[in-house]
Amino acid sequence: MEVFMQLDANKEKICINQLVGQKNDILEVEGDAIVNDIKPDILNIISVNGNVSIYKREVLDGKIKLEGAVNVYVIYLADDETGSVRSLNTSVEFSKSFDFDGCKKEMDLDEILNVKNIECKVINSRKINIRAFLDLNVKLYSNDNVDIINDVNSLSDGIQCLNDTLDINSLVGSGTTRAMARDTILIDNTDNLAEILKSDITITNKDIKISYNKVLAKADIELKIMYLTEDNRIQMVQSSIPVMGFVDIQNVSDTNTCNTKYKLRNVIIKPNNSEEHSINVEVEVEMSCSVFERKQINVIQDLYSPTNTLNFTKRQVTTLVNKENLQETCNIQEAVSIPEIANNKIYDVCVKPNIQKESITNGRIEFEGEVELEFLFEANNSSRFDSKTTKLPLNFSVNNSNIEEGMALNTNIEIKTQNFVVLSDGNIETKIELLFEISVSRNEKINVIDNIDLEEKKECNQYSMVIYFVKPKDTLWKIAKSFDSTVEEIARVNEIENVDSIMPGMQLFIPRYCSRKMA
Repeated sequence: MEVFMQLDANKEKICINQLVGQKNDILEVEGDAIVNDIKPDILNIISVNGNVSIYKREVLDGKIKLEGAVNVYVIYLADDETGSVRSLNTSVEFSKSFDFDGCKKEMDLDEILNVKNIECKVINSRKINIRAFLDLNVKLYSNDNVDIINDVNSLSDGIQCLNDTLDINSLVGSGTTRAMARDTILIDNTDNLAEILKSDITITNKDIKISYNKVLAKADIELKIMYLTEDNRIQMVQSSIPVMGFVDIQNVSDTNTCNTKYKLRNVIIKPNNSEEHSINVEVEVEMSCSVFERKQINVIQDLYSPTNTLNFTKRQVTTLVNKENLQETCNIQEAVSIPEIANNKIYDVCVKPNIQKESITNGRIEFEGEVELEFLFEANNSSRFDSKTTKLPLNFSVNNSNIEEGMALNTNIEIKTQNFVVLSDGNIETKIELLFEISVSRNEKINVIDNIDLEEKKECNQYSMVIYFVKPKDTLWKIAKSFDSTVEEIARVNEIENVDSIMPGMQLFIPRYCSRKMA
């Protein structure tokens, strides 16, 4: 009768944050907008821009659902006697579902949705069609608690263990909070606000502070609002609104690595009806944080006993290793030629960086792309308004000794500063400072051994020595396990100094503990 004994093993618990899958796509959102009765007809479109708000996101079995809106600002030339500049502000709502293999309700979703392009078509003088194309990047993560056997307390019985030491990033916890940034932005007292033409919103100066079981996430909401006065002047106002929120995460410490992401969830910008010369702003920001602890663990990759039969199960899991958060600044300084602007006034410039290619080699990340600039300017020293788009090449590299080929890469680009000056020769001096926020990591597959049972003595024939010739892909561990010997004994008998270096064709003397009887 076979007798089994459960071996006493030491275990270490880790939480594996594993990338289940990702999806990159172009999301198309379409809708119509009607000009308000109090506004003049549309003659033609001058400029269109917008931002995305996500109201709701759901992770379902096999599916992901996103609901939100594209907030669109359309600046148009009015069909009136003066050819005035007017605007149409609207929201095009959407609800999209995506099939996602392996998706389960309890998984974590990280979605990035940015406006790639917005097309406007004038249907008639009172109606336009809007088609927004959004860059969608979706990543889905699972969080699995895994017990890793790192030691067997019965080594005195001759059990042989193949160990590996790994530096891993174990998930401490994750959480999300939402915070509202509210402010009343004052404009010049001489300006009677007619309407808001456009607004640009960026999240800058992101920072975190770790306190007891909490992560304090802070940032500034930077606003640029272009507006029209009742006497048909175009003006610009800028403001910065601080926003902060607490994310509850148990056992977080200041030695942990924090991945914090800030996303716009809702935006309301409108004239203040109760106070003249002011604009009301409400911006809802979602702050999500995942906290990782770097741990060095000993993992048993394989084991056997030369004198007893071991029964165990082996499975493979993927864990996060070598996680790094990097910040690097890219400075662009270049002269741009746009003859249409000449000496006319520049009202605003919309800066949109676009990374088209990323490549990683050991110690280096290379970025290639372009920066799109949309200039909004006074046309021919008149009250008319025009726009012109140009592109600058973007080539940037980041050097870091911890970067390895094959790493996963996440990049966010923040526009820190921008400055445009019209020179005497008509060219425009362009100075742009971009902050690259980069997260790199590597997924590594490790063997996890479970449920080790020790069976009673093997039936064996006794031999003293065997001669063996090394084959390609052989290791001393593989040879020792096959012949019920040990790596230490083979190395001692053959005077091998480096047990990790054996060559095909090499002759080895194998001391054998025993050999299973052939049937």
